Amino acid sequence: MASMLERAGAIADAVLFPAALDVDAAGVIPRSHFDLLAEEGFYGLAGQPEHSGIEVDFPSFVSILETLCGGCLTTTFTWIQHHSVVRSLTRTRNVDLQEKYLGATIRGQMRGGVAFAGAIPRPPRLWATSPEGGWLLNGEAPFVSGWGIIDVLLIAARDTAGGPQGTIVSGLVDAVAGDGITVEELRLIAAQGSNTVRLRFEDYFLPAEKVLAEVSHADFLANQHISARLNGCLAMGIAGRCIRMIGEAGQPEVASRLHTAQDAIRDRLNTALADPPAMPTARAAASELVYRAAGALVAAVGSSGILQRRHAQRLVREATFTLVAAGRPEVKNALLTLLS
Repeated sequence: MASMLERAGAIADAVLFPAALDVDAAGVIPRSHFDLLAEEGFYGLAGQPEHSGIEVDFPSFVSILETLCGGCLTTTFTWIQHHSVVRSLTRTRNVDLQEKYLGATIRGQMRGGVAFAGAIPRPPRLWATSPEGGWLLNGEAPFVSGWGIIDVLLIAARDTAGGPQGTIVSGLVDAVAGDGITVEELRLIAAQGSNTVRLRFEDYFLPAEKVLAEVSHADFLANQHISARLNGCLAMGIAGRCIRMIGEAGQPEVASRLHTAQDAIRDRLNTALADPPAMPTARAAASELVYRAAGALVAAVGSSGILQRRHAQRLVREATFTLVAAGRPEVKNALLTLLS
């Protein structure tokens, strides 16, 4: 596990961070970034050893995510979503689908993304009806990252026939436009290279053989605090890079104070794993911290911090990105309280 974290650190510092400004400016992630992560085994972090995955405990997984985010948010944000595909394939009762896709996803030969945001709201933005032999999907998935990069998409939609709660249906679809799927490109202020789009579905047929799971809305939300903890790695990783650069800019005391705050918030995020109602405020605290840390970095480096070809301004925009990325109403409310 330590070796995987050491490898993550080496990749972040030697490959991802030096290229981050070019990735940001061009809005394109080099395919070699993902190929390197695959070669080093990082696509298999969420896989179980019996399926040839890499055995990494949860704290190590969190540290790896933070480390890679501190190298390049755009690359890591796109790659991190692949692990939901691996976890779903590991747990599914659809043995045929598991046998077809799991090995390739763990090796990174097949790369995946997710589209959950349409199923969670009330009413849902993406819903499912059940004809014979599968499900018909209608509505939209508002933010889908990795389009044109990923091979398969883990999609979730809600069957509203069950009332306000309904059943959440998840399955794998090929990540290509076609009959029933239209694509709208989105322009982001940060992580543009993640190729984030809005997908619209019109009578898209998801056959039963591509369905991974059907669970209640309550069960689907039951593990959202774990997802929120992992999403907190985005903010904590960027904050770590800002703190490091503040120290390098000759402000070690400022860096030390921010580092102490980062440790305290990391503890809050970890504690909230056993206390889910506390997770939204801890998650909000992580984004508030990185927002302050990025501002402190600009102040530390001075006027060069607002030049386009400098990391400081990029990190400010990426800190802003974490205020809303994978956000939920509870996190939004907690952030508004902190920021006001």
